[in-house]
Amino acid sequence: MRSGVKVGIVGGVFALMVGGAGYGAYNIVTAVSGDGGSAAAAERTGPPSGDEVRETSEKFFTAWEQGDAPTAADLTDNALAAKELLVAYGGQAHIGKVKITPGTATGATVPFEVSATVSYEGKSKPLAYRSELAVVRGKTSGRALVDWQPAVLHPDLKRGDTLVTGEAASPPIEAVDRNGVVLTEKKYPSLGPVLDSLRERYGDKAGGTPGVELAIQHESETAGDSTLVTLAEGKAGKLRTTISAGAQAAAEKAVTRYAESSVVAVKPSTGEVLAVANHREDAFNAAFQGKVAPGSTMKIITAAMFIDNGVTAMNSPAPCPPTATWQSQTFKNLTGMEPNEKATLANSFMRSCNTAFVKLIDGSDARPLTDESLTTEAQERFGLGKDWKTGIVSFDGSVPASGGPNRAANAIGQGEVQMNPLNMASVTATAITGTFHQPYLVSPKLDDRELATARGLPSGTAAQLKQMMQLTATSGTGAQAMSGLGGDIGAKTGSADVDGQEKSDSWFTGFRGDIAAAAMTEAGGHGGDAAGPIVAAVLRTGG
Repeated sequence: MRSGVKVGIVGGVFALMVGGAGYGAYNIVTAVSGDGGSAAAAERTGPPSGDEVRETSEKFFTAWEQGDAPTAADLTDNALAAKELLVAYGGQAHIGKVKITPGTATGATVPFEVSATVSYEGKSKPLAYRSELAVVRGKTSGRALVDWQPAVLHPDLKRGDTLVTGEAASPPIEAVDRNGVVLTEKKYPSLGPVLDSLRERYGDKAGGTPGVELAIQHESETAGDSTLVTLAEGKAGKLRTTISAGAQAAAEKAVTRYAESSVVAVKPSTGEVLAVANHREDAFNAAFQGKVAPGSTMKIITAAMFIDNGVTAMNSPAPCPPTATWQSQTFKNLTGMEPNEKATLANSFMRSCNTAFVKLIDGSDARPLTDESLTTEAQERFGLGKDWKTGIVSFDGSVPASGGPNRAANAIGQGEVQMNPLNMASVTATAITGTFHQPYLVSPKLDDRELATARGLPSGTAAQLKQMMQLTATSGTGAQAMSGLGGDIGAKTGSADVDGQEKSDSWFTGFRGDIAAAAMTEAGGHGGDAAGPIVAAVLRTGG
């Protein structure tokens, strides 16, 4: 069994599986006998009436409180899966003395509060939470039934999760920032999943001892366990991270301004992660694990490729026409951008001219580019796709060798390129220093892991990239977001089109002194509209 609560080590420990084989088996049964385990002919149609909603939910709650799993399950539209969970809830999960208080129904949805007790080997603790259920019409039976979802039993349960009670496999940790400030989920909410992952990976290395708890063990092995109730406290070990409490607080506040946003800040001189924050409904650590197109922030890498391969340079030609065609696909610029046939690379970079970059991807007569050139630049110079070991699960970027129209699309951060804010913060750090330092959240000395390496950039290339980013922050597309920031600053904006999405994803990366940050906001529009203010807020802290 993977790390998490230890099942079978302490006597009487059981695991409650959410979904699983029972769910698939039930689909076969219902195809034959109808919803809710009944083969009766359907006489009623349409949405359940108010009386049906009230009667069905009341009967379900009563059976649940009494521990009558078969009766409660038969009141759902997935009786086999529901029965498995309801039986285990009172048995394997050691949850008893259940009292359910329904709220006022809204249509077919009934909110309710649960108060219960978790008891294990002479230790008991209260459990209280809120959830809701919906009553639906059985498709074949015609009965009013509870629409069965694992979240009915507990709002944090998802299909494939496991609810386990027993001795924790990982001792608790007291995570602290680079200066010893304690980091808690209460103070830094979006750090919750990160702290869970750190506990799972480093709990046994931080000097603590395990406690006894009721926890959700998530289906994905990349996610740490989520503790619901601690029955006996373990001894916390201290784990020092690279986080800066000040930068983290700013990041937490900044992402809450925009839905579905993520940000990462790193220290360019070392690769240490200073902040990681997400504001998402799904609680996914998109800042470290996201895999989406980065839009024009990718032009940092593409510009480096041009310079390193002798195609052009900062003050050399990079004309910006209204359109550019590559292998039958026509590319355009943002609406309202004035063409400039005499533009330099610096000018096309700071204005984020797509057509300039598309026209240059063929290289020059003397120094032609290939389908692999951008991939080589990303991997060998910027360390992308090099199996980063940050201390928690992370995605280290993907820039595949692409032919056809995708070769041009990749160059402007569309096509097949995949990135996240961690990757782009690192790209900025490499661009301004010339040296690739693999980002990390916990010192590699703690577990002797080897960090990824890459050649980095020639000093001349890094100097040109930094100057172009400085121009972007002061006179180009990043100027508005970066206004008011003093010192040595630079930026690059990006917007990535997503199929079926009305507004583009907003991307922004920038630096100020020895801090580099990148942010992404899904459907946030232009880079400076949403992601820009997030990055600026983090840079303002100075790390």
